[in-house]
Amino acid sequence: MNKKLYFFKKVYSVVIKIPYGRVSTYGAIANFLGTKKSARVVGWAMNASHDIKDIPSHRVVNRIGLLSGKNHFFGKNLMQQLLESEGIELKNDKVVNFENIFWDPSFELK
Repeated sequence: MNKKLYFFKKVYSVVIKIPYGRVSTYGAIANFLGTKKSARVVGWAMNASHDIKDIPSHRVVNRIGLLSGKNHFFGKNLMQQLLESEGIELKNDKVVNFENIFWDPSFELK
């Protein structure tokens, strides 16, 4: 298995654990995986995950809660709709009360 595919699978193993109604960030996932400077690669993994069933890529946002990956979803505003369907409030493409619903795998997973 090539390195990129292996890393993507590791990312997905974390993303599937993000609880319903919570969000995490590209950087938090990269940090948890021991690759603190690979937040962008986590983003690439999320962009590649849209055809994979059960990967809740809509729950991964940027470090300040912006829906920076929204243009990679099929359909207009799909990322926003999925988050809102989980009770997450958004304003101007940003998660409201981000610090309260942020899920950090470094604290939640061991």
